[in-house]
Amino acid sequence: MRLQRYEKNPILLPLPQPLHEWEALNVFNAAVVHHNGLFHMLYRAQGLDYVSRLGYAVSADGYQWSRLDKPVFEPAEPWESYGVEDPRITRIEDTFYMCYTAYSEMGVRACIARSQNLITWERLGVVLPGEDNKDHVLFPEKINGRYAMFHRRYPDIWLAYSDDLVHWTDHTIVMRPRYKAWDELKIGAGGPPIRTPHGWLILYHGVDEQHVYRLGAALLDLEDPAFVISRPDEPILEPEERWERKGDVPNVVFTCANVVLDDTLYVFYGGADRVMAVATCSFSALLDFLLKHRER
Repeated sequence: MRLQRYEKNPILLPLPQPLHEWEALNVFNAAVVHHNGLFHMLYRAQGLDYVSRLGYAVSADGYQWSRLDKPVFEPAEPWESYGVEDPRITRIEDTFYMCYTAYSEMGVRACIARSQNLITWERLGVVLPGEDNKDHVLFPEKINGRYAMFHRRYPDIWLAYSDDLVHWTDHTIVMRPRYKAWDELKIGAGGPPIRTPHGWLILYHGVDEQHVYRLGAALLDLEDPAFVISRPDEPILEPEERWERKGDVPNVVFTCANVVLDDTLYVFYGGADRVMAVATCSFSALLDFLLKHRER
């Protein structure tokens, strides 16, 4: 099972223009949600100062995008001094929650902010204080009455629960890297988990010993997402195009966003930490593929 790239990728490129110095070098690793008939994107951007800020873009079809001239979210706290990175947005009821990584001399910290309009954001702060952590993303609904979130304590994908989105407990490993495989070095969650009748469908990235980033899919139990139902051996996307193999960080496909519309799964991903792209597949076909590769 493989994702199909949009034939006119990349869909978003750096803009080396006077009004866009903040996104002149790289635009990548974006959050995307579909709301009120439109795709909304918050993408990570870097200028020549290499500080990461988040820009906003909008699209009617997920392929052609219009963006604002200025970032909508940029460093404002001491733990964000080097940048705000890799957003993942989950809508829970009528509120959008953005998980993002803050980077500073303190290290990398897992943070959450919230919004009603995807433009103005209220910070909830560092949610896993005192540790380097990233690749965190919220589930779109509570599980057994509590909020649930993936995060990454190197090199594994972890699951945690919370009553208030700030204090997180019951940390459990969900998946580990696999020996001598495409995801042997480290793994991390992609976009928000997708509820299906058969389990939570998730996308994730994996890295091998040559530091090549690929994307995979898995299916987890609805009531206990720490229980893995299916995790096929092969990836669903790997670096092949020139702009995936050469960039600021070579040989990278990295996703923070997956959107299901009708029966199409849109996977928005960064290519080589330089550009944004999209690939698609039939959502039902991917689910069937996972069900055919059940582990237990």
